[in-house]
Formats: sequence, C-alpha cells, structure tokens
Amino acid sequence: MKIHEYQAKELLAKYGVPIPKGRVATTPEEAAEITTELGGKAIVKAQVHAGGRGKAGGIKVVSSAEEAAQATKDLIGTTLVTFQTGPEGAPVGSVLVEELVEVETELYVGMAIDGATEGVVAIASSAGGMEIEEVAETTPEKLLRVSIDPVLGLQPFQGRRIAYGLGVDDSLVRPISALMDSIYKVFEESDCSLVEINPLGITTDGRVLAMDAKLNIDDDAVFRHRDLQPLRDTDQEDVLEVEARESSINYVKLDGDIGCIVNGAGLAMATMDVTHSAGAAPANFLDIGGGADEAKVAKALSIVLSDPDVKTVLVNLFGGILRCDVAARGFLQAAEEAPDAMKPMIVRMLGTNSDEGREIMANSGLDVVLVDDLNQAADAIRAATGQ
Repeated sequence: MKIHEYQAKELLAKYGVPIPKGRVATTPEEAAEITTELGGKAIVKAQVHAGGRGKAGGIKVVSSAEEAAQATKDLIGTTLVTFQTGPEGAPVGSVLVEELVEVETELYVGMAIDGATEGVVAIASSAGGMEIEEVAETTPEKLLRVSIDPVLGLQPFQGRRIAYGLGVDDSLVRPISALMDSIYKVFEESDCSLVEINPLGITTDGRVLAMDAKLNIDDDAVFRHRDLQPLRDTDQEDVLEVEARESSINYVKLDGDIGCIVNGAGLAMATMDVTHSAGAAPANFLDIGGGADEAKVAKALSIVLSDPDVKTVLVNLFGGILRCDVAARGFLQAAEEAPDAMKPMIVRMLGTNSDEGREIMANSGLDVVLVDDLNQAADAIRAATGQ
C-alpha cells in the first residue's frame, strides 16, 4: 500500500525523523493560511503516488499567501502526468505546503526488502535528489548497502558506517545515525516494504531534514495496522485493482493484451512467461487463489474482461482446493451476466475434476480453445494474436 508524501512524513516524524514545517491543504484558502503561518514563503507540492512531480509542474515555490492559493487552485482537481504515472496521469486531491529551506547538500537514505539476503537492507548515497536506480546504474560507487540482521536489528555501528559513508561532517554523524535507527523502527513496526527519503537535506544552518519521503506498506500486513488503513487513497490506484482487492483477488494491471486467470502465484508467473514466449504480453497478473467459489471465479473473469486492452483470455488452472468444474461454472456465470463482454478464451485445466471442467467449457458455446500443456497454450496464443 502506497501513501502520500505528507502521510509518510507524519509517520516518520512520530519516530523522531526531522521534517520541514508544513501541513496538507485541500483548498486554496487552507494553502494561503499555512503559507502565512510559515512567514509568507513556501513550497506547494502536489500529492500523488508518483515521482517526477517537479519536472511535471507539480511542485511550485511561492512568495505570498496569494501565490500559494493560486498554485493550489491550479493543481487540485487536475491530473498530473509524470514519467512514473504513464500517460493516464494521477489525480491531484491535495497539496503539501511546506517551509522554504536552504539546502546545502542532498543525500539519499532508504530501506527495502532484499530478496537475496531475505531481510532488510539499508541503502544510502551521496547523490541525493536523483532516482536511486539511475545512481546504481551510472555511479554505483556512490551507493552504500548495509544488510540488517532480522534478529539484531540495525546496530549503532551500522548507523555510523552509513553516516561516514555519506561523507558528512563529523558533527552530523550522530544525527544521521539516529535517523537511520528511526527509519528502521518505522520499517519494522509498520511492516513496510520500502522507505525512502530522497533527498535527505543538510541545510545551511546544519539541520538534517527529510525533504521528501516515500513509504510503502506490505499489502499482506495492512490488516494488522488499523491506524494505517485509513491512509489508503483509492483515487490513486487502478480501478480494477481496487475492485479485485475488495473481492480478495490478487490482481495487478499490466501493459499487454492477454488476460490471465490462474490459481497460485507461481503458476501465474509461469503463465506470464509463456505469454511472453509466444510473442505476446500479459494484460495482468491474477491469482484467484485456492478456495475460490463460482462467484469469485466469475468476478475474476469479469475484472479481466473489464480491461479494454484485453483481446484474449488465457486460463491456466491446476485443480486442487479449487475444482476445475467449479471454475468452469464460474466462467459460464460471468458469460451469462455479461455476454457482450466475452473474449476468446484459451483454457488449460489439470487436476481435480479437470475432465468435468473441460467438458463444461467445450459445451458452453463460448469461443474456447482447450489445451493440454503450456506448449499448446503458447501455440494458441500465437494463433490468436497472428504471431
């Protein structure tokens, strides 16, 4: 679950991470009031779940309350298009109004899950203000990685190592080490998958401030944090992903035109690989789960068919807890509910009641190609897409 910059900063501040003065505003009048409180000068930042706001015109420096009100009026209610949002953009519903700060040095600090070490890794760089992926590619020598033991947690010597690795003045080693400890506590206690402060600013008066912040919470752990659940902004999310989550369906929208319906995350990844090997691209990741009933199967197909990019639906099921005949009847239910939305289907069913499921699909009257293995599925995809 992604949250907005202002929400991330508020959460970090509770753990002692220093942030600039400021508040969120949803109207021009609120922005003007906050700017007056800050002394008449401020920075107005559009709140969307994407980076690249500055280059897209989503961050404005203002010199008066009137300018702040106008900047807010120009931003709220618009759609901000950045390199991370894609051409559809993201709606702006609020702005963060903060004090203007003179920054002398910009750094990068963050924490993420490292699949290789199966733990948390702290990442730091003296090249703050840039995309960290770009730093890793162009100047990897400026990237510092410190693996954190999940039992011991971040140790004081590791915090100091990061601070010294950033090349800061000795007087800032203790504040940055303490900041890294605070970030780790946020990461662990909030079940985060990512925390980034970019840039971490060193001001001309020697303060260390989180100038920007990004925080993602593990979707599978959100249920444990009732205090964080209200931070979700569904306006920033794909409509179909929200609908799928409400039905307990794991769905992620992708860029292709082959809709995928699978039970099991591993099988879903393999199915996406098969789609690519056939010269096509998946329109989604969808794991329907093991305990789906007919209604849930129908809902999954309905969601996939609601994507206008989908031209063909690829079904790859291994019947276990989810019986193949149940899945087949679910597909027929979806077809009965929205017959005009149906697309050609390529169906592979193995496992529990697979013969019954295949028979139901074969006699359904739908445009269905039944296959026995993934090679046949790839051939069917090629035929459907004209590859």
